[in-house]
Amino acid sequence: MELHELIRQGEGERLEFKKKTTHPTRIARTLSSLANTHGGRVLVGVDDDGRVVGVRDAEEEIYQLRQAAAHYIDPPLVLRFHEVEEEGRVVVVVTVPESTDKPHRAQVADGDWRAYVRVRDESVQTSQLTERLLERQDAGPRFERIPLNKEELAVLDYLRKNPRITLAQYMKLLNIGQRRAFRTLIKLTLHGYIRHHDKEREVYY
Repeated sequence: MELHELIRQGEGERLEFKKKTTHPTRIARTLSSLANTHGGRVLVGVDDDGRVVGVRDAEEEIYQLRQAAAHYIDPPLVLRFHEVEEEGRVVVVVTVPESTDKPHRAQVADGDWRAYVRVRDESVQTSQLTERLLERQDAGPRFERIPLNKEELAVLDYLRKNPRITLAQYMKLLNIGQRRAFRTLIKLTLHGYIRHHDKEREVYY
């Protein structure tokens, strides 16, 4: 895909803009969150507004990214790199494939490793619940009857009347924050009450 076309899409679940790689631990969160979700790309040399600023030294950026993927993420990731020149400025396009070996944890401090997933355009730290879902994704959902609270029942009630619900719709429906809403949807997915669909632009349940 052409660079401008990618930038036009804006940051999202599968795309992140970075002016430069400041430190392996910071980029490790982004890389691991993409691998833990649906894969995606990082455009290094593009600022948050989508302007191409270019990188000073593409080799140095690639070295930092490789360091992050090999030493600051567990299990390590294999990335693909592609350099694009735009009006004399170089952008490093980093492709992060969706992993079959989830969850990947990023080192946030000495001895402190945490897993992240993408929620829209952010890398969000997972709960143990989400990690269990990531580990079990390949095994397929099993239905487990669990006691449900008011917020969880509201999702099922909504889905009886509507074909699908997105994270944003659910946040609006109950007027709750993103993290809490995401946690509830993950919990219901984990126990087989709802299914997670990610083949379209926006994830829905």
